[in-house]
Amino acid sequence: MVTKIAILLAILFLQAVALSNSATLSTNSRWIVDDATGHRVKFACVSWAAHLQPMIAEGLEKQPLDVIIKKISEYGFNCVRFTWATYMFTRPDYGSLRVSESLDKYELVAARDGIAKNNPQVLNMTVLELHRAVVDELGKSGVMVVLDNHVSRPDWCCGDNDGNGFFGDADFDPMEWLQGLAQVATTYKDHHAVVGMSMRNELRGSKQNEADWYKYMQQGANTINTQSPNFLVIVSGLNYALNLGFLNSKPLAVNFSNKLVFEAHWYTFGIPAKRWIDQTNNLCAAITKSAQNNYLYLTQGNNSFPLFLSEFGASERGDDVAGNRYITCLLAAVAETDVDWALWALQGSYILRQGKLNLDETYGVVDINWDHPRNLTFLNRLQILQQINQDFGSKQETYYKMFHPLRGQCVQIVGNDIVLASCKNASRWDEHQHGGPIKLAGSSGCLGVAGDGAVASVSEDCSSKWKIVASSGLHLAAQDGKGEYLCLEVNASDSKLVTKKCMCVGNDLADLPTCADQDPESQWFKLVPANV
Repeated sequence: MVTKIAILLAILFLQAVALSNSATLSTNSRWIVDDATGHRVKFACVSWAAHLQPMIAEGLEKQPLDVIIKKISEYGFNCVRFTWATYMFTRPDYGSLRVSESLDKYELVAARDGIAKNNPQVLNMTVLELHRAVVDELGKSGVMVVLDNHVSRPDWCCGDNDGNGFFGDADFDPMEWLQGLAQVATTYKDHHAVVGMSMRNELRGSKQNEADWYKYMQQGANTINTQSPNFLVIVSGLNYALNLGFLNSKPLAVNFSNKLVFEAHWYTFGIPAKRWIDQTNNLCAAITKSAQNNYLYLTQGNNSFPLFLSEFGASERGDDVAGNRYITCLLAAVAETDVDWALWALQGSYILRQGKLNLDETYGVVDINWDHPRNLTFLNRLQILQQINQDFGSKQETYYKMFHPLRGQCVQIVGNDIVLASCKNASRWDEHQHGGPIKLAGSSGCLGVAGDGAVASVSEDCSSKWKIVASSGLHLAAQDGKGEYLCLEVNASDSKLVTKKCMCVGNDLADLPTCADQDPESQWFKLVPANV
């Protein structure tokens, strides 16, 4: 574990050094690049909330600011998606409140005592000064910042009828929103840590429509670029940031180039847990196809753009079966596409959320006391996402890492064993054609199927023909000497690769109608392209 953290810290240090001279970023096709070096920069972010009613960055009542920021880097994140509310910047009665006054307004006695203990220097700051102070400290640590306009009126987000959903809602005046974007862009224009602005979180509600989306998102994008032309301008879609499919027929016209990034969220709220249990492969296929049709397609083709998957996450308590399977499915797709991303969320608690004090955030990276990671196993699964796997300027030929999303590790040959280990040192494989051998790159070795329950091997025998099976496309199956199909699987006891009877897959290699008594995740693999 110490070695993994050391490697991540070394990578983050090098990225910080590269960005310290210039944090100006642009886009090149689907990639975000550093203007100073011409190299790709990949957002591996975590969201940090400062948009709720007190308008105070969460956690300052629990830990000193520098301790929190140190944890962000230690956990492998190189940027923060830092939220703000429009009224903080457009209405003096919000933004001019001192931190102490904001806490007193909501009778947050315990939070005030906690801040007095851990961050006493901020009590006399205004909430805007505190927002800037957090960004300053992130910059000092080499952490990039994306400023996210989360809501207009400070509050928890999101609901169809909360007044914050779409242009024209009770608390979402388009002109005031544009004023807020201009003010924030001007305030942070020359801040070396701020690399971009996200225009609005999760547009939604009964008033949403494409015509107003094009009208106001165009105005908002041009407003940001006019005030701060170095910033990336990050644009979200409709239906809680789940839908950008309409851009396929009509692009967003703006007055600038090489700064436009699109963002989306990937959650599966509303899907019954029973469907994840009964039809894991089929449901994974369906939600991945939806993501492809609605936003992942933007990274492909001749007119591609960077995609920032600016929210995804699940309960890190580990007891949510549906959430666990959704995350495993998502990790496979996100690793394959190598998109930029932000996890929801850093905060392990909220000072005040929906009338509740010190509310536990089970999606939080840190625990409720902000002392330790809530789930270190979950963090380790993000390892391949925190790496740059594809670089547009690379001269190296593309190879493939065999990624196991349930473990967050990759296949590696160690001596005579094939095991799961760090994706940084993953074995390299040639591109695989359905029904063909899986070849070790640069050698004559091929992955061979063994008997049911036997350990897989690599040898010069390339007779095993591997098929990508099940609707999820995440099972690899080949016939053994008896003509029976067996799937690649990870042995839970020693992390070795074995071949076993395929789970939730019939003899015809299609999904079983129901699969309530099996969990196929241990047999899920994704061949992830890489060229670095």
